[in-house]
Amino acid sequence: MGKDARRPEARLSRPSVRAFRIPTDAAEADGTLEWEATTLVLVEIAAAGKTGLGYSYASAGACAVIDGALAEVIEDADAFDIPGLWKEMVGTVRNFGWRGICASAISAVDVALWDLKAKLIEVPLVRLLGRAREVVPIYGSGGFTSYTDERLAAQLSGWVEEDGCRAVKMKVGRPSDHHLQRLRIARSAIAGAELYIDANGAFDRKEALAFAAVSAELGVTWFEEPVSSDDLEGLRLIRDRGPPGMRIVAGEYGYEPFYFRSMLGAGAVDVLQADATRCGGFTGFLLAAALADAHNVPLSAHTAPALHLPVAAAAPRLMNVEWFHDHVRIERMLFDGAPVPRGGTIRPDLARHGLGLTFKDKDAEKYAL
Repeated sequence: MGKDARRPEARLSRPSVRAFRIPTDAAEADGTLEWEATTLVLVEIAAAGKTGLGYSYASAGACAVIDGALAEVIEDADAFDIPGLWKEMVGTVRNFGWRGICASAISAVDVALWDLKAKLIEVPLVRLLGRAREVVPIYGSGGFTSYTDERLAAQLSGWVEEDGCRAVKMKVGRPSDHHLQRLRIARSAIAGAELYIDANGAFDRKEALAFAAVSAELGVTWFEEPVSSDDLEGLRLIRDRGPPGMRIVAGEYGYEPFYFRSMLGAGAVDVLQADATRCGGFTGFLLAAALADAHNVPLSAHTAPALHLPVAAAAPRLMNVEWFHDHVRIERMLFDGAPVPRGGTIRPDLARHGLGLTFKDKDAEKYAL
């Protein structure tokens, strides 16, 4: 084939990768885990005088995968051949194990490639992907089990009153006699907004059914990972037997399309989650979105709202994006161009090419690993 006269030659540089560990602003915990910091893995790839940026919230171990196996795939390849590069990256890590760290590494590289492609043709990424909506709904997310009652109420009410969120989510699942009190505090703090809960797989099936019944009395409409997301039969059981009007939600730990296909095929969820920082970047997210659309199931983007904004605006059956406290804080600190909520929505900046984000290197230096 001859050279395509419609676009410049664009051979990719070797990816540059760095990791940063950003402490939380308070001790945080959910139903199954505690943490004090979040790790950001940042990838930059250049071609024809432009640089694409991608990132994942992942283990720093992803850096070795990117700098090794994935760099061999990317270096000197055609910047416009993203589907082929995605397939080759997946094949390259076969013997390492695709899921987990390798999938997160591929995700960061894939996002950088899409950002770069949009910059090379000088359009906002949402225009390249094809915009399905002008604004993207968000829901406030945090409400950690480690929070005091006062901080829980202040955080949830802030999302409703200041950002205009029509729904907020809190963590549940720690062994405690305080569950109902936390739910009552949340319900009072957010007035008429929807209340979501996330157990992160903390319950067994019968515990989850019992908790769903109690939560429904306080107006909870979304129960995320009531049992392990690997327990598809359990999710389906709770979906079938749980309170009317309560959505069962899972999918954030999906690393490949087969996971989403199995979850949807089992009828396990009312809303499918996908996370572009885990499921293979924007290429993988769009595959998940296509599966959700084919099954007539709404799609929700898990965390990383600044990264998800353009692809969420393009997804055909998108319900919302998670406005997750940790990631919102990091993206505001370290990226110029991070979105600002208005009326419970965020909007792509059509004045910026690509993702619309610029990394603040000097501000990030103190967090470098």
